[in-house]
Amino acid sequence: MRAGLVLLLLLVATLAHATVYKWVDENGKVHFSDKPVKNAEVVELNENTQNSIKLPDPIVLPSLNTPADSDKASYKLNIASPSEEETIRSNEGKITLIANSDPQLSSAHEFVLYMDGQQLGSAQKSGQFKLSDIDRGEHSFVIKVLSKNGKQLAATPPRKVFLHRTSLNQPKAIRPQPRSN
Repeated sequence: MRAGLVLLLLLVATLAHATVYKWVDENGKVHFSDKPVKNAEVVELNENTQNSIKLPDPIVLPSLNTPADSDKASYKLNIASPSEEETIRSNEGKITLIANSDPQLSSAHEFVLYMDGQQLGSAQKSGQFKLSDIDRGEHSFVIKVLSKNGKQLAATPPRKVFLHRTSLNQPKAIRPQPRSN
């Protein structure tokens, strides 16, 4: 088995080291081949034909944002409640939103709530927002964390919530009438 493998490797090595011929045709076009042609000359190949490319050293750009000491941490913020596309049934239009951050925020940071792109109320220290008298329908909420100088540190992805409220305009349910036979 080993002798066959060695023989195969020698055969492949001799085929890989074939002679290369070069000639120019009557139109002046240069041709290369591994088969000799009339007026062809043998091309001598260098042993080392590998190209070596030196990659440039990467350039480290200085950071444009140099946060203050309290702002150096990277915060992850998410809305824990309500869940995405949750339907809330409340005739008073009450919605409670709860935000969690990782790592915990310092006392200098504040939460701001946005509903449908508009800020609701002022910034507060707690990540819990209790809303009331919200119109029925679909609403999108975003909660942002701000540093003491007003710089945004983190924001949640938009959270879509549906609020259902009973309306006086809804038609009365029609009771089915019994059939008389």
